[in-house]
This record gives sequence, structure tokens and C-alpha cells, in this order.
Amino acid sequence: MKFTAYEANGIRPMEANSPLFPPFLEMLGTQRMSNVLGVAEITKGLLLLLHTVSPRAGSIGSLMAIGTFASTLTFIFTTPGWEPSLGGFPALSAGVGQFLLKDLVLLGAALHTARESLAKLNNR
Repeated sequence: MKFTAYEANGIRPMEANSPLFPPFLEMLGTQRMSNVLGVAEITKGLLLLLHTVSPRAGSIGSLMAIGTFASTLTFIFTTPGWEPSLGGFPALSAGVGQFLLKDLVLLGAALHTARESLAKLNNR
């Protein structure tokens, strides 16, 4: 999806409000920035798939994923879309909140695969 204008424009507000992404967004533009993220996601996925035959590839893919999910989780604090919920506690709107909370689970998975791959590397 990152290679489509729909997705590129959909993630732009989060990137624009992030403390990490605006310089890259300005340098690359909306679609190129999204394309770079798409290539990075495919690369991480392939490296993670290779973890059973190459712990080094799995480690690199896992560390890349950790960086990605840690950086996108900063959107929780910087993305407009907070609204009052039951009892007045602030909550992210459903679309943005669900999009970002899945990254918390994926960060946990990336930490787990990094631990496994690094352990295999150390046992060689």
C-alpha cells in the first residue's frame, strides 16, 4: 500500500507532526517518502523470513523493525486526533489509534525475533 497515493497521503499527517520525519518528508516529498518506507517494509519482511536459515539476516530485519515501530509509536504523542472519551480521559480517534496500537504489538514481536536471532548468533 505504501506505493499508492492513497496510503502516502493517508500517513502524511502523522509524518508531518512527528519530531523524526519532517526533514525526510521535505527532502523526499510525500510519495517518495512513502515509497522508501514501502521498500524498507519489504526488506524487513524478507530478512525476517530468512531468520531460520540466517540468524544474521533475522537480526538485521528484527532491528530494522524495532526502529520502525519505535519511531511510528512516537506518532501517539504527536498526531492530532485526540478526543475526550468516557470520563474525559483523552483517547486517539479509532482510525489513528488502532493504526498505532498495532505497532505496539509488532514492536513486541520484533523484540522477540531479535532476541531469538541474536541468541542463535551467539551460540555459533
